Amino acid sequence: MAAKGPGLFANIGKSAKDLLTRDYTYDQKLTVSSVSSSGLAVTSTGVKKGGLYSFDVAGVYKYKSTLVDVKVDTQSNISTTLTVLDVLPSTKLVTSVKLPDYNSGKVELQYFHEHATFSTAVGMKPSPVVEFSGAVGPQGLAIGGEAGFDTSSGKFTKYTAGIGVTKPEFHASFILADKGDTIKVSGVYHLDEKQKASAVAEFTRKLSTNENALTVGGLYTVDPQTTVKARLNNTGTLAALLQHELKPKSILTISGEFDTKALDRPPKFGLALALKP
Repeated sequence: MAAKGPGLFANIGKSAKDLLTRDYTYDQKLTVSSVSSSGLAVTSTGVKKGGLYSFDVAGVYKYKSTLVDVKVDTQSNISTTLTVLDVLPSTKLVTSVKLPDYNSGKVELQYFHEHATFSTAVGMKPSPVVEFSGAVGPQGLAIGGEAGFDTSSGKFTKYTAGIGVTKPEFHASFILADKGDTIKVSGVYHLDEKQKASAVAEFTRKLSTNENALTVGGLYTVDPQTTVKARLNNTGTLAALLQHELKPKSILTISGEFDTKALDRPPKFGLALALKP
C-alpha cells in the first residue's frame, strides 16, 4: 500500500533523529540475511557487548497483502508481528505480541488519507492503555498530536503535539512533548540537490528544570559505496561513523565516540557487519 497524506505523527522529526542516531553502535555486531525461493527472509544477528554475547533469529514472510515477522532471542523471548495491508480501504492492521509476556500484545489500526493520517493502538490486557495519534496537512506539511490513556487509572499517560515541514532541500519540526514539559526543535538541511551532504541540528529544552540540550551533526557521501557521519552535543561528546558497502547490500559500519572534555577517558568503538549473500 503506497503511503498517503502527511504520514504518521511518529514520522515528525524522524529525519533529524535518524541522521543523528541511526547506525551508531559501540558493540561488535554481525548480521547475516538470506531469502529463500519461497520468499521467506531470515536474519541472524550476534552481538558482543562487553564480555556478553547475545543472539537472535528473525524471519519475515510475505503472502499477498499479509506480512508475518517472528523473532526469537537467546532469552527465549518470541516476538511476533502480523501486518495486514488494505484490511479496509487505505488502512493497515498491525498486531504484535512478545511471549511469554502475553500482556505485551497490542493491536494497531492505521488509516491513510490524502490529507490526513490516523492511528489507534490498544493493548491486549484487561485494562489496556489506548493510544491515538493523528496528523493532517497538504503535501509537505504535517500538523498533529498523540495521546495515551490508561483505562485502569482513568488518566492520560502522555500527550504530544507537533508540526513538521518537508521540502526537497530541508526537513524541519517542532514538537511539544512530555505533557507540555519538553520542547524539541530539529532540522535537516541538504547542501546539494543530490543530498550527498546534509547538516542537522536538534535542540531540546525541558521547561520544569530549565535544562537545554543541543546536538549538531552532518552526513557526507564520499562515493556511492561510502558514507561518513558525525555529531557533537553541548556536553562535548563527539561521535563519528564510517559506513562502506563491501558488495551490494553487504555493509560494514565503524563507529567511535569520545568525550572532548575528558580526553583521559577511553573512547568507545563499535563494529557492525551486515552480510546479505
